[in-house]
Amino acid sequence: MADRILGLRLEHPARVGIDGHSAAGKTTLADEVATALRGKTARPVLRVAVDHFKQHVDQRTRYPSGSPESYYFEMYDVDAIRNELLVPLGPGGDRRHRTQIMDFSGRTPVDSGVQVASDDAILIADGGFLQKPALARHWDLRVYLHIDVADVLSRGTARDQAWMDSAEAAAERYRTYYIPGEELYLAEIRPAEQADIVIDNRNFDDPRIMPRSRTEQR
Repeated sequence: MADRILGLRLEHPARVGIDGHSAAGKTTLADEVATALRGKTARPVLRVAVDHFKQHVDQRTRYPSGSPESYYFEMYDVDAIRNELLVPLGPGGDRRHRTQIMDFSGRTPVDSGVQVASDDAILIADGGFLQKPALARHWDLRVYLHIDVADVLSRGTARDQAWMDSAEAAAERYRTYYIPGEELYLAEIRPAEQADIVIDNRNFDDPRIMPRSRTEQR
């Protein structure tokens, strides 16, 4: 993947988005790709977690709190991701961007300040719903991590029970909120079909780049 990214020939920073289900391994992959890139090139590598672009919880008012619709449609500030991060780094952008606007809880604004990227910089960003229509065309390389819904439930429960009341509370959160919200995304966007690279990450010890059909590649 690092070689694929370095092979992009652009006149602006390369914008790489790593997308996928909760607990698919997006953050781990993004960190590892960023590390690999830093070992291969002197170009600046910008590492951004899109979870720092959540919409404040008080502004999520169109749908019931805790509903799949609220998660899919309201969790992230899509306009800020586009206007504060991706567009400035894209064609004709001024390279003045922000790397975060909110803490992970979505309750405390965090101003990263304006940073200026060089034209040869590489952005590695990970997060959910990165191929929504407002964002899709602003990525130069879209990576989608595939895992099964059963994997989402088991891995997410194991990961999140530490900060929730119990494993069952975490599992219920996935069953009623994360998984159905992400299924809305899959049904609307079909992100695996739109991505440039799809990785089967069902086995963390043996991830595989999935071959693309000619239809998908067009």
